[in-house]
Amino acid sequence: MKQATAKHDLHVSLGHRTYPINIRAGGLSQIAAVATKLLSQRHVVVVTDTNVGPIYLEKLIAELEPVAARVDSITVEAGEKSKCVSVCDGLWQQIDDFHTDRHSIIIALGGGVVGDLAGFVAASYARGLSFMQIPTSLLAQVDSSVGGKVGINLPNSKNMVGAFWQPKQVLIDPAVLHTLDEANFIAGMAEVIKYGLIMDIDLFEYIEANVDAIKSRDLDLLAKIISWCCQCKAAIVQEDETESTGRRAILNYGHTYGHAIESVFGYGEYLHGEAISIGMVCAARLARDLEMVGNEFCDRQSAIFEAIGLPTRCPEEQHAAMLEAMMRDKKVVGGVLKFILPTRIGHVKLVNSPGVEAIQKSLHNC
Repeated sequence: MKQATAKHDLHVSLGHRTYPINIRAGGLSQIAAVATKLLSQRHVVVVTDTNVGPIYLEKLIAELEPVAARVDSITVEAGEKSKCVSVCDGLWQQIDDFHTDRHSIIIALGGGVVGDLAGFVAASYARGLSFMQIPTSLLAQVDSSVGGKVGINLPNSKNMVGAFWQPKQVLIDPAVLHTLDEANFIAGMAEVIKYGLIMDIDLFEYIEANVDAIKSRDLDLLAKIISWCCQCKAAIVQEDETESTGRRAILNYGHTYGHAIESVFGYGEYLHGEAISIGMVCAARLARDLEMVGNEFCDRQSAIFEAIGLPTRCPEEQHAAMLEAMMRDKKVVGGVLKFILPTRIGHVKLVNSPGVEAIQKSLHNC
């Protein structure tokens, strides 16, 4: 891959909780310079996983040691199954053994699972520790590392235990994507495409026009796309940090279906992005049946998923179980299931459940 040269600096503006997003090629080797003020003379605990740790942990620790007072690290098993109560409990115990205090800072080095898990540990230990995100997957770089949603799963409910806990800084290094496996890279593109579908037709059309360059992982192009998505996410979070007005809910397009897929098939059977791409297909077809969009929207959305290499169908024998799982979704309010549905490319809206028959039809259509 060509070496990336782009540099982007953004901010999530949340008053006293405002924080920077620094997108840097080779950013891991620049952490001492980029985050000196945040890390200087602090006890740092790095949380990573068995995929990312062997590649980047030693390098990161070497960069941290000259500026930090002390550096400890914890490695968890890679995969969605680590986002659970037992692993979270183990992390609490380990950081307690490190004599972690309120001046310590946790760094999440990994994909969305590590970011969510480490962030929740930071939010809950000692009534809240500072933490920093260094996302290493495309999905985490464009979505989960920004916005402060942290949490863990229950056996039958995705992200049901969690908090809003903003990081102090996000450092994104597009160059680390060259070590990301193909399945996770493609899965991350589901969240990229989602931003185009929910709020920015220019981004959607840019993706359509650059599929081959994206799949070849042109790093300058990816840095531009990552920055674009982070700007979209920051704009939404600044309007509605804790989903109190409903604006932030648009980020859940496809997620009601997608979380049900992950729950029913077991966390890890489908990567998050794969489940969400299927979920967006289902949501679009529900919108079509409600005459909110036409076949052209559905066909164009499915075409870009297929061009990137994302799935658009799931086995039909689990549709009844999926419907049951959807009724346990966090977006159920007073027994009413809510959906984010499209009206056109670049715009979606919140809709109350149209009824079980309509939902079942949308499942069978996909």
